[in-house]
Amino acid sequence: MPGMSLIVRVITGLMSGLLLLYGGYITLHGHLTPGGGFAGGVLIAAALMAVSLAFGSVEQVEKRRYVLSSVLESFGGLWFLILALAGYFVGEFFFRNAGVFFLGRPLELVSGGIIPLANIAIGIKVGAGLFAIFLALGASRFVMKE
Repeated sequence: MPGMSLIVRVITGLMSGLLLLYGGYITLHGHLTPGGGFAGGVLIAAALMAVSLAFGSVEQVEKRRYVLSSVLESFGGLWFLILALAGYFVGEFFFRNAGVFFLGRPLELVSGGIIPLANIAIGIKVGAGLFAIFLALGASRFVMKE
């Protein structure tokens, strides 16, 4: 599939960069403002979906993207599990072990202890998972060829 018109591709290229930037901002500032890993991951997945729709793809490219998104989703889940187990082995609760890794001052970016790290892990997992679902639904056109 060759993709969409030149205008759609240019606008999608610009908007997807802004969406990725805003998704990263929402993920990193989730302990200070409303948002966090889930909302940021949804924005990142939306940017990837828009690029995939605007520029089109072929079956081999979609298979590689699906494998990469599955690996990233597994990595995000594993990272979240490691963070949870780190608190367990230190002897603190999951979100109470802010002093285990670093301490910060209130209302600063590096002030949430383990919570920003958990937000990043959730953002990776949600973004990659939603993009993998999108690719799996899109792959049905290759399976249902006549």
